[in-house]
Amino acid sequence: MPKYNIAFDVAHKPRGKIDENLTELRDFLNSNDFLCYNFLETPITQNSLKAFDILVFVCPDFARISTMEINEINNWVRQDGGGLLLLSHAGGDKGRNSNLSELSQIFGIVFENDQVLDETYNLGMENMPILTAFIPPHPITNSVSSICYRSGCSLSVLGNSISIVSSNETSEPFSSALVCVSEPDNGRICAIGSYEIFRDRVGGGFSNDEHPNFAFNIFSWLISDYRMELHSSGAIPEIIPQEEIRVQQSSDYSSSLTQSGLEDKQKIDISFSMNITSNSELVELLKIFQNQIVTIKTTIDKLIKTAISSDKDITEAKKLQRKSSKSSQEQIKKSINNGFDELLAPPEELSDLPPKPDSLKAKDSENLIGLPKLDAANKLKPVPKLKSSKKPKKKDLIDQKNALKSKLDSVKNLIDFIEKKYASKQMDKKSYEKRISQLKIDLKTTQNKIDEIEKQL
Repeated sequence: MPKYNIAFDVAHKPRGKIDENLTELRDFLNSNDFLCYNFLETPITQNSLKAFDILVFVCPDFARISTMEINEINNWVRQDGGGLLLLSHAGGDKGRNSNLSELSQIFGIVFENDQVLDETYNLGMENMPILTAFIPPHPITNSVSSICYRSGCSLSVLGNSISIVSSNETSEPFSSALVCVSEPDNGRICAIGSYEIFRDRVGGGFSNDEHPNFAFNIFSWLISDYRMELHSSGAIPEIIPQEEIRVQQSSDYSSSLTQSGLEDKQKIDISFSMNITSNSELVELLKIFQNQIVTIKTTIDKLIKTAISSDKDITEAKKLQRKSSKSSQEQIKKSINNGFDELLAPPEELSDLPPKPDSLKAKDSENLIGLPKLDAANKLKPVPKLKSSKKPKKKDLIDQKNALKSKLDSVKNLIDFIEKKYASKQMDKKSYEKRISQLKIDLKTTQNKIDEIEKQL
């Protein structure tokens, strides 16, 4: 089964970056049949996107997408079956001084200049509302009971696009579109007013209980049927190497050290045109290239150390050869060659990316209408966690406990809210029982986490 390529735009000053504050999302996707790339092309063209299945704009900040780029992206979505994910922030385009809506409105979606607040149902703060209004049912919200909409704006729906997640009746603005989707021609679009739901190490961010499943549903749905057909027919071109982000950063480029591997590598094309409108944009691009130069220098330094180490081993072995018999000399020589080959050859246990997930269960995959039939287990692989022998500090445990208590209160409020809706006949029995069951499980899980922290305290 193919790996699906995701391009995260970095040329339009995104607030969210996969190598800075979206690393958990990146590692999770790379572990579940996707490949994440920093997309450096500017201006963006239909041709430069052909090798990518999904393009993501993570809240451009004080940067504008050109009219030419908008037309090229539109053609890529409609003709090549591309999946487009647009993420904004509180204040929308006006708050960020960007023009994401000029791209989204082609598909019937506009980001509003506001912030969604909810004093009743939240994760400890009013700008972190807990949402449960997922109507109509959609593959993106399948098996998701609630999400935290951290620091986000609302959306307006036009034309053939639809809203699949709305703000609460207690929110401001109330009952407004927050997550919208559209399916123009061969492609698919998803627009969300909050990029912070995927941020690292923040309350209501990617580590929130149901956000990984929500993210997997989004990226899976964005792979259109047409795009899967292109993969099946081998019509997707290979990606010109840019900065591929891998989960296993410790490989130190070992997999590319063999001579044959070096010969097979494609040359990096950095001759793309640049549309730079200010000194700050130039500085941003120079920083990107500077990071790449540092990475290359580090790799060269390690190769030099390896070569020096190998020369020392060979010199010592030759001294032993002079004192040994002919048979011993042959044995030592063989040992030297093998040792040197092992230094150059990539270890078998290393891989560019983690292994593919197990297959989805047949009975469950029938319910995932519109999602690609990935050979993945019903259980998604978690974000890889760094091992640490240090015990958590008391202050950190107390902060975690307080955050969990806030969540516990929010879940209890949600249960009370849903029971009132059911009592007033605003919700049918089947939906009521499903929501209550999910929230009670969440309630129990949260309480168990609090109890575990109390034991450590």
